[in-house]
Amino acid sequence: MREVYYKDIVSKVKLLCQEANYDLGQDVMMAFEQAARTESSDIGREVLNQLIDNAAIASENRVPMCQDTGVSVFIVKLGQECHITGGSLYEAINEGVRKGYEEGYLRYSIVDNPLTRKNTGDNTPSVIHVEIVGGDQLEIQMTAKGGGAENMSALKMLTPSDGVEGVKKFILNTVKQAGPNACPPLVVGIGIGGNFESCAYLAKKSLFKPVGERHSNPEIAKLEEELIQSINALGIGPQGLGGSTTTLDVKIEVAPCHIAALPVAVNLNCHASRHKHAVL
Repeated sequence: MREVYYKDIVSKVKLLCQEANYDLGQDVMMAFEQAARTESSDIGREVLNQLIDNAAIASENRVPMCQDTGVSVFIVKLGQECHITGGSLYEAINEGVRKGYEEGYLRYSIVDNPLTRKNTGDNTPSVIHVEIVGGDQLEIQMTAKGGGAENMSALKMLTPSDGVEGVKKFILNTVKQAGPNACPPLVVGIGIGGNFESCAYLAKKSLFKPVGERHSNPEIAKLEEELIQSINALGIGPQGLGGSTTTLDVKIEVAPCHIAALPVAVNLNCHASRHKHAVL
């Protein structure tokens, strides 16, 4: 049994929160640069270049690339031979978020009750998903998920008779209805299968994969590529000002489901596709 210490988790999570908001991943930057070369709209191309400049300024000056520094969402893979010492995993993650957001001068975006809406004052609690895996390592994936794109996300319980065409129609309608409100260019995360709650998790989980990486199943990869073309053909463009770059990428995760069901979830990421990763 390998021990991982509470204080080490706190320190690592604090760093992840700050790096996610200051440093846009190279996968996203490369997608911006490629899109700027191929964007059909002059205005769209200018927006993409502004996003590239914005990301560079944020990284150089250690300031957030967007005022919405997001809900802290974690997917944690906990090895069954790994033991957390000195406190609980959940407490350590939330303490890391608390320190990361306070010391990093990041906006607090969490309210304690969705109806009374009093700010918690430290961006906690975070959203934590834990998967038990083999081995003795603790793997932490973190994203700072903005409210605008999240608000435009959707889930629908289709029926098997809707088929692949019904799935594609729902996805395209969701992106079309989002329009400029999700701050495109987007990364579109899609969950297909599972049940009501697990389908949404699949969509969220897909967004942790690097931009440009295709699904290992050739049929799913082909569907991702088809959806990229269809979404970009909508003409929404960067920041909704028109153009050929509405999405940088489409990610799909699938899971088995009930014979009577065809759940589909669409989780949108804005242009600030912030995800960081660490292994302890």
